[in-house]
Amino acid sequence: MQDSSIWWLVAGAAIVAELLMGTFYLLMMTLGLVAAAIAAHLGLPMALQMVTAASVGGGAVFACYYLKKKRPGDPSEHADCSVNLDVGETILIDRWGADGTATVKYRGAQWTAIHRPGVTPCAGTHRVAELVGNRLLVDPL
Repeated sequence: MQDSSIWWLVAGAAIVAELLMGTFYLLMMTLGLVAAAIAAHLGLPMALQMVTAASVGGGAVFACYYLKKKRPGDPSEHADCSVNLDVGETILIDRWGADGTATVKYRGAQWTAIHRPGVTPCAGTHRVAELVGNRLLVDPL
């Protein structure tokens, strides 16, 4: 059996393992195995095939990790409108208390609304940005 056939079989097994486990990094390592198979087709010796597999696979994993680390994180589940249906709704605040909270009627119940730190509270229409415990964190519109 040729070296390239072995590399292709190992790459196929890695793809099957990735589908079963669901880890994206294993898919990046599979790129290295594919690169080694191409190196075998080009007639490179086994040592260079292994170096190709390690460098391409490891480089792809590092690049994927670095890009994921630089990307801003997902919002918390308290601020995600697909998890919490209150996020994005509008409420009307008549007045703010001295402690920086307001009592509002929302969905047929009394809620305590708070504003973000550093924001001057003002009366008017606000958008629910997040749920903090049982309080609504609101942003002015």
